[in-house]
Amino acid sequence: MKTVSLVGSTGSIGTQAAEVVRAEPDRYRVVALGASRSVDMLALQAKEFRPDVVAIADASLGDELRAAVPAGTEVVAGDGALAAIATGADVVVNGVVGFAGLPVTLAALLAGRRLALANKESLIAAGPVVQRARATPGAEIVPVDSEHCAVHQCLRASASPGREVRRIVLTASGGPFRGRSRAQLTAVTVDQALAHPTWSMGPKITIDSSTLMNKGLEVIEAHELFGVPFDAVDVVVHPQSVVHSMVEFTDGATVAQLSEPDMRLPLAYALAYPERATVPFGALDWTAARSLTFEPPDPDAFPCLALAYAAGRTGGTAPAWLNAANEVAVAAFLAGLISWLEIADVIAETLAVHDGTDPTGADVVMEADRVARVRARQAVERRSSAA
Repeated sequence: MKTVSLVGSTGSIGTQAAEVVRAEPDRYRVVALGASRSVDMLALQAKEFRPDVVAIADASLGDELRAAVPAGTEVVAGDGALAAIATGADVVVNGVVGFAGLPVTLAALLAGRRLALANKESLIAAGPVVQRARATPGAEIVPVDSEHCAVHQCLRASASPGREVRRIVLTASGGPFRGRSRAQLTAVTVDQALAHPTWSMGPKITIDSSTLMNKGLEVIEAHELFGVPFDAVDVVVHPQSVVHSMVEFTDGATVAQLSEPDMRLPLAYALAYPERATVPFGALDWTAARSLTFEPPDPDAFPCLALAYAAGRTGGTAPAWLNAANEVAVAAFLAGLISWLEIADVIAETLAVHDGTDPTGADVVMEADRVARVRARQAVERRSSAA
């Protein structure tokens, strides 16, 4: 039986990973659960899965959690609690949202564990640091993002991906604003941006999907995960969200992974790898009539994609600045401080003062993240005060 640690267990990724475990109860045992603040849901999960340890990042909630979990369950709380439960399982699912997932990523890899990575921000912001941790014996990353999971599966068709891959094609749904011009996006509301047409996700990633920043971050993630140059990573808009990504090989053949949009499929893939899950999450009905369409993204309406490519090509701590500025800008939009179009403006203004620091260690990346957030908040304040 394979042991599993669910970090970020109460969020969208964590709860869907729990569904995968429930679907094959004889295959997995959850030995650790962790979340930032959700005591009630953590306690319910602990009563169901009976893990050895439960972690909560908010130290002030430690005693409340201890009183709520089953007797004999260890509780760890405070800074470092989530990273602490990322070292003792066969597979660690990192479903923490945003840059806060970096310590979990590093802890799992340095412990030589398989990391089922849904937290793209940690790999993007700290790529060189994560790559060094990834070299630890036994450590491996199996991506949970549907696009990178699709690429991971497509690459299994090649005996030598390093020589045979011509390009990676990441598909984007286009989000709720596909087909709109920049002029039509001036009065976008939060509710409109959160109304994703095909995926059910948390608010931050849903806003990222609406701006195409999610796809831009995935371009950087693909570069880091698969070692391909940025010129060999393309993005196409595919509104049906059935083709989750493609790999084109040097002989002209393209291999694609297709399924219904269901995050449980990539989660099940990451947990079971190198085997396959026995539950057909996302299976398609091939007898039903359907059409699959593809189109290029609109760079004028969705400038975040170009900002991500530029930060990736700059390298160093530029991706960390990009990610930090985006997190600040998205939070500001959700709070009503800036408009949807100003998300890209805040990111661009922040990147314009990037200091070129070399990411020599996790502490350097964390400092870069801190400085970038200060700059981004200043950009937000200038816009909100002028409104």
